[in-house]
Amino acid sequence: MSAPGSPISKKNSTPTPRLRLAAPRGGHLLPGGGPAAKGTLHLIPVGLGDAPVDSWLPADARALAARLDTYIAENAKTARAFLKQVGAVRPIQEITIHTLEARTEASQLREWIKPLKAGAEIGLVSEAGCPAVADPGARVVDLAHAGGHTVKPWVGPSSILLGLMASGLDGQRFAFHGYAPVNPEERARQLKTWEQQSARANQTQMLIETPYRNGAMFGTLLASLRGDTRLCIARSLTTPTEWIRTQTIAQWKQGPAPDLDKQATLFLFLAA
Repeated sequence: MSAPGSPISKKNSTPTPRLRLAAPRGGHLLPGGGPAAKGTLHLIPVGLGDAPVDSWLPADARALAARLDTYIAENAKTARAFLKQVGAVRPIQEITIHTLEARTEASQLREWIKPLKAGAEIGLVSEAGCPAVADPGARVVDLAHAGGHTVKPWVGPSSILLGLMASGLDGQRFAFHGYAPVNPEERARQLKTWEQQSARANQTQMLIETPYRNGAMFGTLLASLRGDTRLCIARSLTTPTEWIRTQTIAQWKQGPAPDLDKQATLFLFLAA
């Protein structure tokens, strides 16, 4: 290092060249410095019922879904029905559909998304609604990010968000629990625990039930929750038989029980 005020030679003043890593056109760099692949995992929503596809999925998403030749799906039968709805451009039997289950090994998931490294596009669909939300597809998305691939979510129906929007309950703090215990006593205890959590945090609680047990769930909610707790029933969202209502438990007890038999229903409640 030169002393202050001393001349610095031109040779010594030349900056040391630094190696710059450039991402490929249209790509980006992984944390380790290597270029990311150009493949894309598309997260494509599926309908919540039998409404026409153009009423819940935008045209650009339908066009994208129709041209993909590889899917990862929670239910292959549902995926094939969806492909018929969007008008798949190739015979459905020629489209690869990998069936995703909760017990599917991570090594298998990595094998399924390996084509992303070569720039392929793969669709991820749930059995209903948005993939990777309260859905095993989240594991696929996580692996896609780990591989540096592009993840593209598409607009479509989510029963969780639609029900929350329409409930009038707290939309800032909420929790989705999935299914409550099947055993009646355990279910009642769990509902009371969630009600206490709701009261402490002013947090909306959301749950679902197997459609043929909706009536039993409704009865347990009325028997277990406090009279001033508000309960929303969101039935058959986005379909012609959609029905949504929010009342206190005391008000629900005064009227007839809603018809929930064999209809997809979201239950939401908020303690006073």
